[in-house]
Amino acid sequence: MTRLWHKGEPLDQVIERFTVGRDPELDLRLVRYDALGSAAHATMLARIGVLDADELAAVLAELGAIARDAEAGSFAIARADEDGHTAIENRLTAVLGDAGRKVHTGRSRNDQVIAATRLWARDVLCAQLDALCATCELLLDVAERERETMVAGYTHTRQAMPSTFGLLFGATADALLDDAPWLQQAFAHIDRSPLGSASGYGVALPLDRPLVAELLGFASVQRNTLSVQSDRGKAEYLALAAAAATVTDLSRLSADLILLSSDEMRVVRLANEVTTGSSIMPQKRNPDVLELIRATAARLRARQAEVGAVYGSLTHGYHRDLQLTKEPFVEGMQAALDALTAIQPVLRTLEIDAGRAEALLSRGIDATDAVYQRVAAGEPFRSAYKQVAADPDGATEGMKAGAGWRARTHLGAPGALDLGPSREALGAVRRWVDETSARLEAVWQRLLPS
Repeated sequence: MTRLWHKGEPLDQVIERFTVGRDPELDLRLVRYDALGSAAHATMLARIGVLDADELAAVLAELGAIARDAEAGSFAIARADEDGHTAIENRLTAVLGDAGRKVHTGRSRNDQVIAATRLWARDVLCAQLDALCATCELLLDVAERERETMVAGYTHTRQAMPSTFGLLFGATADALLDDAPWLQQAFAHIDRSPLGSASGYGVALPLDRPLVAELLGFASVQRNTLSVQSDRGKAEYLALAAAAATVTDLSRLSADLILLSSDEMRVVRLANEVTTGSSIMPQKRNPDVLELIRATAARLRARQAEVGAVYGSLTHGYHRDLQLTKEPFVEGMQAALDALTAIQPVLRTLEIDAGRAEALLSRGIDATDAVYQRVAAGEPFRSAYKQVAADPDGATEGMKAGAGWRARTHLGAPGALDLGPSREALGAVRRWVDETSARLEAVWQRLLPS
């Protein structure tokens, strides 16, 4: 047996190549999770009498072997198999005979692929949140170290008001911590068992869907069987939105660091071990990692749009169009994790030249603080503004360049930088990651112990 749907008729090779697409390659990442989902499904089939105890034990043992082979990179998916689901069933049948032929009872490839994708996505979202925590820890450490290091704050790419590196890195940490609930919400949406929905309309068997959900550590069952099928694409769209938001925040910091480390500014120094060279210009050290993070953010937004374009105009039920949501989702989510990881050595080795940053401050950068000195003395704001605007450099004469940031002591301003709440928020996300990781690991130990 090769294709699960094969009925004996030949298939045109051009059609085969087009319809199979990249599934054999992409499914290599999902095989372990497909084996895990199949283990829960087989356990349920034994509970309702489709498999006997010996058959179940043999199926679970072989699924465990498949999962280990996949983890070691030794599980192969032939193009003749079409996808990982078929490759797994072909192996189970070749090794176990009729017991392997029984495993697909009560399910379709439709709910099977959704289950494998959701199990994989739970792990990736958890890993993204773990990497987000590690990145935030580094950002807050830099913010603490450089809390009083002056730097120009910019609007419209022009110097606006004096600020600090503490405010800049603290802002990025807060932005990422704001993204954490997005990722957690995507996780919650995905953390529902689809198995038992079959092709969307259920089957004439007493499937124990809550049991499968419990075995796989899902928070709940996605109840309506048709809703399960229609959720494919939507779940991917939501998760990619959260991932794209996270990497977009990294992209903004990357753009700042690219500018601040430029030859003209030289305020930030990027370590040699996180930069690359030129094949023709021997003096060059390039911020490639930051540029690629910036590009990854753009690509993730495009990946999300791609998924939305595919699923957004479909009627209820499964359509083969949905096969094409797998590539942008799997590759996009992995790219987001890679970006969150890649920024970390940059932050660990970052050096800031405080003297150079202060030397680059324009004289007029203190103009706004000069206005508020007049306001503090009783002058109306608009009058003070006009007086300073007439001669910004003259109005700041005698002021220490950039020192006005210290007078901004209201909540959230650079003169009152309080990183404590950010660290508390970080601690809450870390606890969520630790608890969730333990729950997900327990599923493997329960179904397919190593």
